[in-house]
Amino acid sequence: MELRQLITFRTVASTLNFSRAAEVLNYVPSNVTMQIKALEEELGVRLFDRLGKQLVLTTAGKRFLTHIQSVLDKLDEARSVVHDTESLSGTLTISANEVLCAYRLPAVFQLFRSRYPKVRLIFRSVPNQQLKQTLFEGTADVVFMLDESILSTGLTVEPLLEETFRFFVSPDHHLAKRTVLQHEDFHEEVFLVNEKGCTYRTMFDRSFEKKGIDSITYLEFQNAEAIKQCAITGIGIAFLPEITVEAEVKRGELVALPWQIPNLHVYTQMAWHKDKWLSPIILSFIEAAREVMAIEEENKTV
Repeated sequence: MELRQLITFRTVASTLNFSRAAEVLNYVPSNVTMQIKALEEELGVRLFDRLGKQLVLTTAGKRFLTHIQSVLDKLDEARSVVHDTESLSGTLTISANEVLCAYRLPAVFQLFRSRYPKVRLIFRSVPNQQLKQTLFEGTADVVFMLDESILSTGLTVEPLLEETFRFFVSPDHHLAKRTVLQHEDFHEEVFLVNEKGCTYRTMFDRSFEKKGIDSITYLEFQNAEAIKQCAITGIGIAFLPEITVEAEVKRGELVALPWQIPNLHVYTQMAWHKDKWLSPIILSFIEAAREVMAIEEENKTV
């Protein structure tokens, strides 16, 4: 078992794509395939399965990753002792849901890349409810979640920004001109929301169920962009974080309704495994994220 095989395995586990892993490692794809095949033959188990076009870790692969991750972390720690942090190099894997990927993280990536251009950033968009698991499985170094305050014995979680959620409609919607709304005004309305399982969808459902409003219709979507476009065309009422619709509101394509769900406190939060060694690369990325989010917080209060 060679060190390069372990590094290749970790990279494939992070990208779940042989070609992307080859690009990150500066190998040809056949080299990556050959190393993984040799590792599987030596271990006597399959580490990856192909489900259609999707590459996934097997149960054995997940177990193996957990153990070799600590070995590679120790190696990274040893390397950092002899390297100046100004010349950081290596690989960093980040995961987040599609909202944070599109609206919060680009500025973080830009700042980090400007400071440490030699570090290879791998980003994977992961549904909010699966992000914690990526840390426990070792397929991500740091994740960003959009959720209520998270308490975890296995993770270090740092709230960065409180996000405001509102209801948005097209200017032609019959509720758009109202200055005051009651629960009764939402009878027979169509709500454009995320799929069940999403934290803020759960809180949305809970709020309306308490008021006994059961005659509304839901249209469920997997991403914020689809919700926005349907709201713009007048199909229904979108429930979204304000950050996702700032441009559309400025252009007059959407307007916010005078209604907020009480006790809805959702935060952009950064998390990592509490037992993970925080390499200079990870620490530098965490600090970059804090800097960017602090600026965002200042802009919100201006």
